[in-house]
Amino acid sequence: MSMIAIEGMEFYSYHGCFKEEKEIGTHFIVDFYFRNDTTRAEITDDLKETVSYLDVYQLLKKEMAVSSNLLEHVARRMLKKTFAAYETIEWAQVKIQKMNPPLGGKMKSVSFTLEEKRP
Repeated sequence: MSMIAIEGMEFYSYHGCFKEEKEIGTHFIVDFYFRNDTTRAEITDDLKETVSYLDVYQLLKKEMAVSSNLLEHVARRMLKKTFAAYETIEWAQVKIQKMNPPLGGKMKSVSFTLEEKRP
């Protein structure tokens, strides 16, 4: 089993519980990891024998465009849609960082990480 990582994806989105977060938006960084059997792709050099990280990126980008109150909800949607779209993915993990969150103090980010195994 192999792991594919898509790290440091940057998005400008409108997630948050505060009205200002929904109107102004902020920067997010997303890391996504998934395990998939790449044995055939390693031998054949054929993209059809693995999961295209471009396709996964497009799926994640689409989910980041849907405004939500909670990072927890965004992460759950990402995992649910990824497992539905790619039957060969056995495990996945997503980390979403909200940069410069409006918490009344100076900080780089807050983050939420969620992982799941296919049942």
